Amino acid sequence: MDKIYLHKCAFYGYHGLFPEETKLGQRFFVDLELELDLQQAGRSDNMEDSINYGAVFETMKEIVEGRPFHLLEALAEAIASKLLLDFSLLHACRVKVDKPDPPIPGHYQGVAVEIYRSRL
Repeated sequence: MDKIYLHKCAFYGYHGLFPEETKLGQRFFVDLELELDLQQAGRSDNMEDSINYGAVFETMKEIVEGRPFHLLEALAEAIASKLLLDFSLLHACRVKVDKPDPPIPGHYQGVAVEIYRSRL
């Protein structure tokens, strides 16, 4: 299967279990791997035969910057579900949500959740 990638899409959201997370907000990064057949798009050079990256980005933005989720798992699931619903050419997607500044004591670069969802 062919793939389209969107890397390190940056958003500001209000997700988390702690009150300060849902009040103050923080940065989130999303990586997407979209699986679809790109052969026709490659031959036709027509956007109708592919998926518009800008529309995908806007869909992610609405979700990440929208209503708060307690868990990264729920946020990733919402993104995957909406992409599969809105983009008919999409066969499957891998969604990675990275939270670089969670309120966890210690030294690390962040926490992340990655899911893979496909049409059944």
